[in-house]
Amino acid sequence: MKSLAINPGSTSTKVAVFSGEREIWIRDINHSREEIESFAKLIDQLDWRRDLILDALKEGGFSPEEFDFIMARGGLLDPIPGGTYLIDEEMVQDLRQGKNGEHASNLAAIIARQLADKTDVPAYTVDPVSLDEFEPEARLSGLPELPRKCQSHALNLKATARKTAEKLDQDFNDINLIGVHLGGGISIAALKRGRIVDVNNANQGGPYSPERAGTLPSLDLVEYIYRNRPEAEEIKGKIVGRGGLVAYLGTADGRKVEERISAGDREAELIYQGMIYQIAKETGAMAAVLSGEIAAIFLTGGLANSDYLVERLKKRIEFLAPVYLFPGAAEMEHLVAGGLRVMRGEEKVRSYVEARR
Repeated sequence: MKSLAINPGSTSTKVAVFSGEREIWIRDINHSREEIESFAKLIDQLDWRRDLILDALKEGGFSPEEFDFIMARGGLLDPIPGGTYLIDEEMVQDLRQGKNGEHASNLAAIIARQLADKTDVPAYTVDPVSLDEFEPEARLSGLPELPRKCQSHALNLKATARKTAEKLDQDFNDINLIGVHLGGGISIAALKRGRIVDVNNANQGGPYSPERAGTLPSLDLVEYIYRNRPEAEEIKGKIVGRGGLVAYLGTADGRKVEERISAGDREAELIYQGMIYQIAKETGAMAAVLSGEIAAIFLTGGLANSDYLVERLKKRIEFLAPVYLFPGAAEMEHLVAGGLRVMRGEEKVRSYVEARR
């Protein structure tokens, strides 16, 4: 079966063609800041991005009519359990309206549905960031007005959990795992028999990361805001985007930080070690969620390519369970794998309307 995968980001649109599980063509269409800023609203980019995808496919020698199904990166949807979802009209409307927030990934499902309607093939999305499989106690924060929200790098976590289960010769739905996604944001998840029953929201808590502040002292944060009176968008940008390594060291690039450490920069070493320490601490918290019954821990995401980080992190956590390494985040591959499971009858397609909370 031949498929198309669509993954729009803030500064690029990735599109790939697969034959079965094998990627046969990929294109990363970069967008300048001037191009993006020429649109007043995110939804205004829809036709422009769709046409760029069609032009790229034509240049690559492909036609929308030759695909058996189309996959879209999951946007900001209502909370839903994991799985592969048919992109229906209700999903498209929620994304068009930005019901749960604005992000470039919202455009993916809309474009996929438009192309699928013209060629009479199904369009799917799988394990979006809004995936929510929390158990009731995981939602409690300490203030009723501020429940914990389940948001994570769910696509990569779920797909890598499946790969880990394969290595263990186990069924994904029969074992407990801890997944550690190490990227610009860091998600550490407790997977209980295939479900993400707890995870730090990388935008609001957990370890600090290359770009995000992680969990902050709440009373000190309140005092900081009242004392300095920052605008809402300013403080949000400081917490998500300019926090973590960026705030301490002026860079989100782990390789540059490690170069500074190699050159004898003691501050860079302390800050980097602090991030590793917090990652390990959050991993321990997820071990408690699973009552210590853990088949394995897996490390994934871009920072999992770092021998420096992985070696030091493993020393702190490998007493909990065997640690498996899956560097990077093969989003396009993971999207297509979800579609193939449905097309091959290995998994039932889910309904957004029936599943959303």
